[in-house]
Amino acid sequence: MARQQTEVRELDEGSYVMIDDTPCKIDSYSTAKPGKHGSAKARIDARGVFDSKKRSLSQPVDAKIWVPIIDRKQGQVVSTDGGDAQVMDLETYETFTMLMPDDVTLEPDDEIEYLEYEEQRKITRS
Repeated sequence: MARQQTEVRELDEGSYVMIDDTPCKIDSYSTAKPGKHGSAKARIDARGVFDSKKRSLSQPVDAKIWVPIIDRKQGQVVSTDGGDAQVMDLETYETFTMLMPDDVTLEPDDEIEYLEYEEQRKITRS
């Protein structure tokens, strides 16, 4: 798996984190001050990168947590068929089929930007 370990205190809004073995993008990050005999806690609210489900996590700020390494790549649309788009990676020239988002209309020869993590791909910009 393409991931690394880091402390919870090093996370920020907009960064990525693994929650329930799913890569998520952090929507909000807040900390609670330590009590008399405890340590500070962080509350993380995040949304799944590929499934858009909301997830939350509460951990001590000095705990270790997994952070996914998500690649941002460029591609070119080769063809479209209904809700699918055949895309060619502009670096490796590999072709694969991706699901088109509802709010995006793609035509052949359009250049797109997409996220990739362990055989999961998602179009971010067209």
